[in-house]
Amino acid sequence: MTVELLNQVSRQTFETIMLVGGPVLLVSLIIGLAISIFQAVTQLQEMTLTFVPKIIAVFLTIMVALPWMVKILMEFTKNIYLNIPLYVN
Repeated sequence: MTVELLNQVSRQTFETIMLVGGPVLLVSLIIGLAISIFQAVTQLQEMTLTFVPKIIAVFLTIMVALPWMVKILMEFTKNIYLNIPLYVN
């Protein structure tokens, strides 16, 4: 395995991680920021107010994006398996 091939596989791996995890993390960040602003404005410091909407939003995001995420992961895995002969040389 050459350094260029290792760099390519690493880049593809990180791109796949960002594509699959990015939407869920972005939704969680946006919901958390909105709730924090709401709590700062109203001075309401309830701990469950932070977690419950985030859990619901993350769950809904996963349910909506799951087919797309599976497609991305399947393409990445297929690409890795098809290129195994290149990796062992």
